[in-house]
Amino acid sequence: MSHDDYDLAIIGAGAGGLEAANFAVQLGARVALIEKSRIGGDCTWTGCVPSKSLLKAAKIAHDVRRAEQFGIGTSAPVVDMKRVRDYVRQTIQAIYPSHTPQALREKGIDVILGPGRFVDPRTIAVAERSLRAKKILVATGARPKVPAIDGIEDVPFATYEDIFDNERLPRTMLVIGGGPIGIEIAQAYQRLGAQVTVVAERLLPKDEPEVRNVMEAVLQRDGMKIVRGRATIVRRDGDQIVVATEAGEERGELLLVAAGRAPAVDDLGLEKAGVNYSEQGIPVDDELRTNVKHIYAAGDVAGRHQFSHLAAWQAFLAARNALIPGSSKGLTDLVPWVTFTDPEVAHIGLTEEQARQRFADDVTVERTEMSRADRAICENERDGFIKVIAKKNGKIVGATVVGSRAGEIVTEFILAIEHGMNVSDLARPIHAYPSYSSAVQQLVAKMTVARTLSGFSGDAIRWLSKVTR
Repeated sequence: MSHDDYDLAIIGAGAGGLEAANFAVQLGARVALIEKSRIGGDCTWTGCVPSKSLLKAAKIAHDVRRAEQFGIGTSAPVVDMKRVRDYVRQTIQAIYPSHTPQALREKGIDVILGPGRFVDPRTIAVAERSLRAKKILVATGARPKVPAIDGIEDVPFATYEDIFDNERLPRTMLVIGGGPIGIEIAQAYQRLGAQVTVVAERLLPKDEPEVRNVMEAVLQRDGMKIVRGRATIVRRDGDQIVVATEAGEERGELLLVAAGRAPAVDDLGLEKAGVNYSEQGIPVDDELRTNVKHIYAAGDVAGRHQFSHLAAWQAFLAARNALIPGSSKGLTDLVPWVTFTDPEVAHIGLTEEQARQRFADDVTVERTEMSRADRAICENERDGFIKVIAKKNGKIVGATVVGSRAGEIVTEFILAIEHGMNVSDLARPIHAYPSYSSAVQQLVAKMTVARTLSGFSGDAIRWLSKVTR
C-alpha cells in the first residue's frame, strides 16, 4: 500500500462531502474525497433530483387531465414510462457534470473511488491504498430502512434506491410508509396512471395536523387509497403482492417500501478509530466533532434531520471547524423541510404544539387559506394554507406553508426566524402583487394590526385617530 498525508479526508461524496471538499480546497488544504459508489450521493441519484423530476412528469399528466377547467380541450394523456424514466435520467445527467471525478480533480480535490474504512484513528484504507489525515469528516449519509414485517424478505419490493429505474407503469401499486419519500412517489405514480394504495399509521407525521387533513383530501381526490394502520404481513400471490393490516388485505403489482432511512455507519471500521456510534448514527458535539476530537461527522450519518441542505450546511461548518481556528455551531433546531407533493408542504421553526409547550399562553397563531390568495385563485391552485406562529410580542417562531411553491414561500419565514424578526418586519416591505408571497404580507399585516390595536396602546391609537379627524 502507498501512504498519503492530507489535511482533511472526507468519507462520502454526497451533498455534505462535496460541500466540505469544495470549501476546504479553497482554503488551500490538501483534501481527499472518498466515495464507494457514485459521487453526488442519494440527492443526485436516488433522492432529490430524480424524485422532483418524476413529480414534474406526473404534474404534466395531471394538468392535461384537468385542462378542461381552463377552457382547453385535450385527450387523455398517454404515459410512456420508459420515456418518463429517460427524462428522470436526463435531469440527473444535466446536474452531475459538476460532480464528476474529473471536475473535482481539476479543482485540486483528490477523488478516491472505493469503500473507505478506518484502520486506526488517523488512517483510512481504500482498496489497495492507505492514507493518513490530520482531520477526518464522515459524511456517509443514510440508507433505506426495511421494517420488520413478516414475509418482507420473501417478496420483491422497491425502495427509493431503485424505484427511479422502473420502466413499467403498474396498474396497481402499494406503498408502505407515509413520510415525505413515500407520499411524493405515491402521488407521482397515482397521477401517472397507477392505482396507488398507501399503508401508513399517519401521513407526514412530523407536520402539523392541518397538513395531514389537506394532503389526505388532495390525495384521495387524485384517486389514491389510504389505509391507516401498520403492515403486519407481506406475501406473494401469483403476480401480485399482498400487504395485510388490521383493516384487511391490500393487493398490488409493485410494492414500494418507504419506511424511513437509517444512518450509514456499517462497514466503516469506526470501532478501530475509537468513534462511538449506534444504529441511530454518530453522536457529535456542537462543533460536529465525534468523541475522537479530530474526527467529525455531518449530515444524515450524524443521526438528526435527514435533508441534503442540512448535510451541506453541516459539512461546510465541519470543514470550517476542522481547518480554521475558532468554531461555529453545527447543530440547530432551525431546519426547514419541504415535501414536494402537489401542493407542496413547507415548514420552519416550531409547530403550534411545540410553541405552546415552550411558551404556554405567550403564543398567537394566525392562518389564511390559499383559496383566499389571489395568485392561487388565478392559477386554480387553491389547496393549502399559510400558518404563522408568533409570540405575543410579534416575534415569529414558526411557520407552515401548504400550497403551490410553498418551498419558495417559506424562505421569507426562514430569514425572519433566523434574524429574530417580528411580524411587522415582514409586513412593512412592499410585496409584488399578485404573487404567492403577497399572501404572506397580508397575513402578517393582519397580525400586526391586531397586535397594535390591542390593549391600552390600541385604545390610545383609536383616541388619537378620533381627535385628529
